[in-house]
Amino acid sequence: MDSIQINIKNLAGIVSEEEILRKSELATSANNALHDGTREGSDFLGWVDLPSSITEEEFRDIEEAATVLRTHCDVVVVVGIGGSYLGARAVIDALTNSFDWLQPEKKRKNPVILYAGNNISEDYLSEMIDYLENKEFGIINISKSGTTTEPAIAFRLLKNLLEKKVGNEESKKRIVAITDATKGALRTLADSEGYKTFIIPDNIGGRYSVLTPVGLLPIAVAGINIRKLVTGAAEIEKATDKTVSFDYNLPAIYAVIRNELYRRGKKIEILVNYHPKLHFLAEWWKQLFGESEGKDQMGIFPAAVDFTADLHSMGQWIQEGERTIFETVISIKEPNKKVLVPHDEVNLDGLNYLKGKRVDEVNKMAELGTRLAHVDGGVPNILIEIPELNEKYIGQLIYFFEKACGISGYLLGVNPFNQPGVEAYKSNMFALLEKPGYEEATKSIKSKL
Repeated sequence: MDSIQINIKNLAGIVSEEEILRKSELATSANNALHDGTREGSDFLGWVDLPSSITEEEFRDIEEAATVLRTHCDVVVVVGIGGSYLGARAVIDALTNSFDWLQPEKKRKNPVILYAGNNISEDYLSEMIDYLENKEFGIINISKSGTTTEPAIAFRLLKNLLEKKVGNEESKKRIVAITDATKGALRTLADSEGYKTFIIPDNIGGRYSVLTPVGLLPIAVAGINIRKLVTGAAEIEKATDKTVSFDYNLPAIYAVIRNELYRRGKKIEILVNYHPKLHFLAEWWKQLFGESEGKDQMGIFPAAVDFTADLHSMGQWIQEGERTIFETVISIKEPNKKVLVPHDEVNLDGLNYLKGKRVDEVNKMAELGTRLAHVDGGVPNILIEIPELNEKYIGQLIYFFEKACGISGYLLGVNPFNQPGVEAYKSNMFALLEKPGYEEATKSIKSKL
């Protein structure tokens, strides 16, 4: 197996293979629309052929900027919210040592990557500033406009700290702005200060931006091979183009199954992993599908669990709770490390029957046993297998989900590339903060309190 695979044998008898095949024409039409730009959201389809279109010059530019930050900084703070940071964090967490950030600086090969601007917690920002006081740090500020509240506050604080520590001229070398090509507050600031900049393409929305500089620069700073990541994505791009039949188009098959389960009352999809490194991959996936499909009073609710840990908290509900759920399980065929269960003379824990076995064998049996139990309990199960955790296969998985999301949204009948509902809370927040221009809204809201 040199590519991700999908296993659909455990759908609990709810959706048959024949029913899936009946939707092949609809799914193929939706897939073709992504390539042709013939449906809603066609102005946000730049991600479709992105993996195969990144040039050598673009790779070198990103790698050189990453080298500058890696050379000058022990810590790099990625400032962004939603798609501006989730994709990068998903890849970085998946492909770096879980305890790398705890290593002494002299032993570290790559900067510590921190994240700011994804919340408005005063304690979080204060603690980050305290941590950075004695660190050589840099900033990657990711914002199309430069005025989104959460990242704008974080950047203002961090920029102020950096300038106090190293001076204005040195700070300019340690700040990279990823923003609009010509307009917006961050573009204006970057041009006036002379920051190194990268462009957020107008035709790629945030949640589809992992393979643009938005994701690739932080990933490169973390020491991950972005060329291999993009190569993996390009392989799935090619495997899902207009020449590929439905039978071999794995994202299209996944999209059909999701929609058929939804029509049969399965309103919640739980993304399951058995590897803690995939936690933020699930967070990225939740935004991808939630923001793309949750509109017009429709859409599957995307949830996620980390097994086996969450089997001891959510397992009971999944096994015997309301039957409105289905699971998509990500399984890693081969771990990167090998650990054997040792023999113990006393054997008080009763684990000697496992002596000499790999820890991953225990994990795999927990995975198989759980899948079987959940299917028996009426929970349909889709299995996505990846050969191992590396750049190529994570790249494949990212593009797989992006393509499936686009197809699934079109099958559902919504525009999967807009997000009109995310502005509601902002308007209320601005009114409550008495932002200029929101005077009438302020009066209206205060009358309700």
